[in-house]
Amino acid sequence: MVKAASILFILVFSFSAAAQTGGRPRSAATPVPPSIKNDTQPSNAGRQPPSLTDPAVKPQTGNAQKDIPKGKTDDDVISVETNLVTTPVSVLDRSGRFIPGLRKKDFKLFENGVPQKITYFQSEEQPFTVILMIDVSPSTKYHIDDIHYAALTFVNQLRPTDKVMVVAFDQRVRVLTEEPTSEKQKLYAAIYKANFGSGTSLYDAVDAIANLDILQFPGRKAVVIFTDGVDTTSRRANYQSTISTVEEIDALFYPIRYDTQQKNSGGGAPLASSLPGIQLPPGVVLPPEVLAQLQANVIRAGRGQSAVEYERGRTYLESLATNTGGRMFEAESLTNLEASFSGVAEELRRQYSIGYYPDSGAPGERRKIKIEILAKPNVIVRAKSSYVIKQPAPAAAAVSGN
Repeated sequence: MVKAASILFILVFSFSAAAQTGGRPRSAATPVPPSIKNDTQPSNAGRQPPSLTDPAVKPQTGNAQKDIPKGKTDDDVISVETNLVTTPVSVLDRSGRFIPGLRKKDFKLFENGVPQKITYFQSEEQPFTVILMIDVSPSTKYHIDDIHYAALTFVNQLRPTDKVMVVAFDQRVRVLTEEPTSEKQKLYAAIYKANFGSGTSLYDAVDAIANLDILQFPGRKAVVIFTDGVDTTSRRANYQSTISTVEEIDALFYPIRYDTQQKNSGGGAPLASSLPGIQLPPGVVLPPEVLAQLQANVIRAGRGQSAVEYERGRTYLESLATNTGGRMFEAESLTNLEASFSGVAEELRRQYSIGYYPDSGAPGERRKIKIEILAKPNVIVRAKSSYVIKQPAPAAAAVSGN
C-alpha cells in the first residue's frame, strides 16, 4: 500500500511538472503589422493597416479589460410581438461581388416551401456595427501576428459612421473596448492589447456575444471571428446550443479560420509512457483508480489536438456562417486580404432586408426560409435559412399608485 501511494505521488508530481514545462505564451510587441500569406502586395512594412474574397465563390486606450457578463437577453431577428419576420439578405455574383439595385419584386420568399407575401423591404446603404472576436488561446500563438494584422485590415475599412467592438477570448471572454467605436487608434490599441491565456472557450464566447445588449440595437450588425474553431474549455454552452442561439439574433457571422493543427502537436492525446518524468518500475501494477486518474489527466492534456477536433471546428464555423447568412473564410487561401475585407464591409453596408408576416405558430417551432431572386437566376443568395418562434415577452406587472 505504501509502495502504491509512493508511485501515485511520483506520477502526479511528474505529470504536473510535464504539463507546465512549456509555460504560458506571452504576447509579443509587434509595432508594425506583419505580412499576410498570399498577399499580393510587395510588402506590408510601413503601410497603414489596410482594409474577404470567399474562396468557395468563384465566375480604449487604457489597460482595463472587462469580462463579458454571463447574463442573457432576448434579442431576436424575429419580432414576435408584431409577428413580423425579417432577415438580412446578401445577393452576390459568382465572383463574390454584391449586386445592387434590386427591388422588392425581384425577390421571392418561401416559408416551409410555401410562398409568402413580402411586406417589408429595405435596400438603402446603412452603417454597420461589428464585433471583432480574437482567439488568444495557446493554439493560436503561432498565428497571432497574422490575426492581429487581419483585424487591423478590417478596421481600416471603416467609414466614420461604422463602429467596431473588440473582444478577446481564451478560457475567458474579455471586452477590450468599452463600447463600439469608429476611432481607429482606439481599435488598433485594443487589438494589440489582448494577452494569451489558457484554454479555449469558443462556445462560451459565442454565447456571450450573442447575448450582448448591443445586438438589441437597431441597425446592421455582424460578428467577425478570428479562430481555429477548436473548443476545449467551455462549460456554459456547447456546439449545438450556440448554433441554435445565433439563428435567433439579427447579426451575420463571418468566421476567419486559421489552421493551427500543423503548428501544434496535432496527434491527439499523448501516451503515458511519452510524458517526461514518468517511469514505471518493471512489473509494477497500479491500482485501477490510479490508472483511471492518470488516463483522465492524459486525455485532458491532449484535448484540442486531434484531426477529428479540427474538422469539428471547421464544421462548426461553417455552421455559424450558414445559419446566420454570413460567410466563412479560410485564412490560408486568402489571396488579397484587403480586397476581401473590403467586399465584406461593402456587403454589410448595402445588404437588403426583407420581411413578412407568417401564420401563427407555437413557441419553439422551427420554420425554414428560402429566398430566390427572380431577375437573376445565377446569383448567390445569403440569408438566414430558418428561424425559431420565441416565447412572447411577459406582460409588465401593474404598479399600484397607493
